[in-house]
Amino acid sequence: MSSDLFICGEHKRTLDERFRVSLPPDFAESVTDEAGESILVKEQYGCLSLWGAATWQQRLNAGVSIIQQKIQAGRMEHKWNEVQRLGRLLSTRQRTIKLANRSRVLIPEGYRQFLDVEPNQELMLVGAVVCVEIWNPNAWIEKLHQDMPDFNTLFRELSD
Repeated sequence: MSSDLFICGEHKRTLDERFRVSLPPDFAESVTDEAGESILVKEQYGCLSLWGAATWQQRLNAGVSIIQQKIQAGRMEHKWNEVQRLGRLLSTRQRTIKLANRSRVLIPEGYRQFLDVEPNQELMLVGAVVCVEIWNPNAWIEKLHQDMPDFNTLFRELSD
């Protein structure tokens, strides 16, 4: 990920009958790595995110490495339920994809249900600084209702 990456913006799109959505060119460029790959991630019900594959893999590998070291050192014996829960979530959370024509995303089967959007229904594409999010419009509005009142405080905390 380049240090100048800062993805912002909000775009309304329609999921076509083949479960594809076109990204704006700047969004597509931001989430595609040198090999043309992206990672599609289940974030929260009604929301998927797109990351450059190399960026995502680097983040994931760093965290997994720490957990593996703790397991090998015997420091996770009392947390097996949490470790197994993490393993289940890791097993279903992400998928490597290639954008068609470098801007169209095909939403795979298990991800469609998670997003909860039907063909020919609108979606919201949102820049989330480090990734692009694909939202069910109802979930997006609910998220805005929850988070917008805290915007000024959050901005001050992160920019101090």
